[in-house]
Amino acid sequence: MAAETASTRPNRTGQPHSARRDLLELAVGYTLIIATIWTPNPTQRILYWLAFAWIAGTSWSRRDGLTALGLGRKGLLQSLWIVGVALLLSAGAIFIASRTHTLHRLHGPTPIYLHGWGYIVWSIMQQFLLQSYFLLRLLRLLPGKAAPIIVATSIFALAHLPNPVLTPITLVWGTIACILFLRYRNIYTLGLAHGIMGLCVAVTVPNSLHHHMRVGLGYLRYHPRVQDRRLVDRQGSSDHRSQSDQSVSTDAWVIADAPTRRS
Repeated sequence: MAAETASTRPNRTGQPHSARRDLLELAVGYTLIIATIWTPNPTQRILYWLAFAWIAGTSWSRRDGLTALGLGRKGLLQSLWIVGVALLLSAGAIFIASRTHTLHRLHGPTPIYLHGWGYIVWSIMQQFLLQSYFLLRLLRLLPGKAAPIIVATSIFALAHLPNPVLTPITLVWGTIACILFLRYRNIYTLGLAHGIMGLCVAVTVPNSLHHHMRVGLGYLRYHPRVQDRRLVDRQGSSDHRSQSDQSVSTDAWVIADAPTRRS
């Protein structure tokens, strides 16, 4: 009965949604994401662009409209308080880290504003995946709101394994973000808040725990000494060796050498 109801819900063009199509898009999209996370280069680059093309193409073919996807102006001003809360929480965490001597810099010679901009863009993309792509389809496949939120948040967190820092954080944040998305229908403020808090985690939590914010194969293959040598080679000076452990990858969905790495 639930499948029949979901399959007859029309989009903004008046065409009915298909439960089978929703399930297929979810399965293929998530499989490509997981394969990208756990596959080494050069195959990883191919899988990344396949995943990108699949998600972009299936999203465009739905013609749901910018507002339904959370890409419009609806809820933007009303949800700005989320960014304020993220700033306050991050400021508190940075203060504590500075007092406990765990505060450190971001990775590499890239200016901090480029780090921040790149990570915020990536954060908005992740919110699109979680809410605009997975959650909306799960809302059509499953009854009520609780079940779709639980499933969407769970697969979001599972994509961050085996990182012991990011996995529980994304489980909590994913749940909150889905609830806020259903209220405000806007991913921009959610992405901005995600970016602020993600950068906060990157500079306050020791790299030995989150491995420069890597997940999947990248987390397992992380070697601090290798990162030290790469940083020295790039900057041409061993003076930076002591700083190389104070680095962060801003890409939390793909491994360190992925084509979309932004740090």
